[in-house]
Amino acid sequence: MTTAPTPPLEVPEDEVEITAMRAQGAGGQNVNKVSSAVHLRFDVAASSLPDGVKERLLALRDSRITQDGVVVIKAQQYRSQDQNRTDALQRLNALVNTVAVPPRVRRATRPTYGSQQRRLAGKSQRSETKALRGRVKDGS
Repeated sequence: MTTAPTPPLEVPEDEVEITAMRAQGAGGQNVNKVSSAVHLRFDVAASSLPDGVKERLLALRDSRITQDGVVVIKAQQYRSQDQNRTDALQRLNALVNTVAVPPRVRRATRPTYGSQQRRLAGKSQRSETKALRGRVKDGS
């Protein structure tokens, strides 16, 4: 009983706030004049994502998610603002798609009799090995 894979979620661009800013680091004279870096902000609670995805996204221990539930992504890899904007949106969609599919529920199972016996045999063998490491007693 396999289900068809769900298409990846896409965050609507009208729910994302993108601002341009100057990039950090070395880049010559041009870096001080051109606002090519992009700062993306996405409010998870106010978004149109499904409730389960919102909960799992807010539960992530990710430094890009603030305590207010806002995802903040800074893109400054490329020299053009358009490429950085596309990169930031792709990174946001990738983050959302990591939690799009709920994790499978683990069902507790009991270890088999054979695995229990192998475990105990290994423990007793290690015990014998360690017992032989003691001081050598004089046989006479």
